[in-house]
Amino acid sequence: MASYDVIIIGSGPGGYVCAIRCAQRGLKTAIVEGRKTLGGTCLNVGCIPSKALLHASHMLHEAEHNFATMGLKGKSPTVDWNQMQHYKNDTISQNTKGVEFLMKKNKIDWLKGWGSIPTAGKVKVGNETHNAKSIVIASGSEPSSLPNIDIDDKVTVSSSGALKLGKIPKKLIVIGAGVIGLELGSVYQRLGSDVQVIEFLDTITPSMDPEVQRNFQRILKKQGIQFTMGAAVQKVDTSKTKAKVTYKLRKNNSEHVVEADVVLVATGRKPYTEGLGLNALGIEMTQRGQIEVDAQWQTNIPGIYAIGDVIEGPMLAHKAEDEGLAAADQIAGHYGHVNYSVIPGVIYTHPEVANVGETEATLKTQNRKYKTGKFNFMGNGRAKANFSGEGFVKILADAETDRILGAHIIGPSAGDLIHEICVAMEFGASAEDLALTCHAHPTYSEAVREAALACGVGPIHS
Repeated sequence: MASYDVIIIGSGPGGYVCAIRCAQRGLKTAIVEGRKTLGGTCLNVGCIPSKALLHASHMLHEAEHNFATMGLKGKSPTVDWNQMQHYKNDTISQNTKGVEFLMKKNKIDWLKGWGSIPTAGKVKVGNETHNAKSIVIASGSEPSSLPNIDIDDKVTVSSSGALKLGKIPKKLIVIGAGVIGLELGSVYQRLGSDVQVIEFLDTITPSMDPEVQRNFQRILKKQGIQFTMGAAVQKVDTSKTKAKVTYKLRKNNSEHVVEADVVLVATGRKPYTEGLGLNALGIEMTQRGQIEVDAQWQTNIPGIYAIGDVIEGPMLAHKAEDEGLAAADQIAGHYGHVNYSVIPGVIYTHPEVANVGETEATLKTQNRKYKTGKFNFMGNGRAKANFSGEGFVKILADAETDRILGAHIIGPSAGDLIHEICVAMEFGASAEDLALTCHAHPTYSEAVREAALACGVGPIHS
């Protein structure tokens, strides 16, 4: 039995970041992980491998559609799926080994195995029980499914299974038009699959700015992805090599059946708390199965904290990281803070989609007066040169104070561009502050400045 100041259960972005900050604060720290590698869902079967496949498939798209226009002539590349999987797995390995190095560098013990909390102040891993003054639950989330659908990760797959298919399917059905479904659907569409997305709602990417939703769906349709909206999936019947998806259209209750080689169930994620012993401990939970925490990320049991996907809020790796830093600081006797109103979201398709803060819909609900500054990427020289002129930047600012309230970007490098606006919002900047800041030319970021200018007198290049 070993004794620690802090034991973190889970080595995903929230857990390993929390562990490093605890160690930096001088606390004797251990991290619990049952996988063979550190990094959690994100590094092993989520963010990192999916981005590798998105990058590889986008390179194929560029070669097939844009190289010749630029004077790059030659035979189009063919897809070696096994080699692409090797590239993806190598990317995973580099990142997970990097986290393992950081644990050793910061003298954090890796307790290998699945953890449980038999009582406050103790963590059991395998047959050993360890003492801890503080415990942080960072066990993440797992894919959720629908009734009457059994996921075998061969024909009917979760997001994890979709990353390691034996071959590229001729026909792929994606259930759910959220971030994961659209990213992986884009991967396989570029690789040659016939992709159909079936969504219960009438719009893609729920909670996103409506104008972005419409434009994003239009662009994805143009790329070849088919959409069946307002459809409730009833069941999925699978054989060894095929699947039949039955769905009903909500507008007329008509029933339809479609066949596919692979069905990706991308209907969201749910907190993963299995085996932790939370019920026996008496830890309070929300109705949605999340762990209740206070403003310091502490549960109703003193000394037990929770962060990331197991608590309320968007299931985002960077949100978990922020909470990991803040919770660690709280445990170490410092002040921890997360500004939940400035947490960006990104979809890594092409073009990328990014957002932060309020949408027009939320501002209207609040009866808040606002103004909109918008600039299309077709007016951006760099975007036109790089075949990336689709999309726009939209900034929402208070009608009276000009303070930036939110931003929505669909276009090249949107996931990077959004952070300029995040920093501005953290400092309470106005749209004019952003508009008066010199931006290098030619860059995509000029579109952000133009949108800020549009909140005032007007943009220059449109």
